[in-house]
Amino acid sequence: MRTRVRGWRWRYNPLRRRSDVVEAWTALTVAVLLLVGAPLAGALVGLWAHDGARTVAAAQRAERHRVRAEVIGGTPRQLPSVKSGREHPYRATVRWTQQPGAAARTAEARVPAGTRQGDVVDVWFDPRGRGVAPPPNEVAVWQHTVSVGVCAAGGAAAVTLVGHGVIRRVSLRHRMSEWEREWARTGPEWTRWTA
Repeated sequence: MRTRVRGWRWRYNPLRRRSDVVEAWTALTVAVLLLVGAPLAGALVGLWAHDGARTVAAAQRAERHRVRAEVIGGTPRQLPSVKSGREHPYRATVRWTQQPGAAARTAEARVPAGTRQGDVVDVWFDPRGRGVAPPPNEVAVWQHTVSVGVCAAGGAAAVTLVGHGVIRRVSLRHRMSEWEREWARTGPEWTRWTA
């Protein structure tokens, strides 16, 4: 019958080696790092990414301007026959006026998917007058925050687990060398009686 003694690596035991104690402390450290350290690292990196994304979004909102424009050309003649579930914006020629009575301006700009000629849409331009994507909204900022935070937590967990694997391998080598030394001392006594 096999009996398992819990916590034997923590208590004094004549069979316990130094590598057993190192492995026990390593397992405890890994558990704390996985349960506390990785989520904390993800949260801190996520907050840092959130501040950065909000700064970039505010800067883009300040430098880009939105106009209501009419699509006058450049729309695709035929929509794809197979829908992928996600439609992408495309570039089309648009026309708008800055102020009432001013001359109409035309430019290439990004328009939403499914836009037809003659539709009026919101388009965004940078200071040089090039059509650009709209600045990120709060949803995009939070998506960026969560994805960076999750990746940071996963990376911290992966580094912890790889480190644990390396320490276990080194600990196993030390344990085997300790057992070899012990056997070198006690082995001759056991084999002397049988020889």
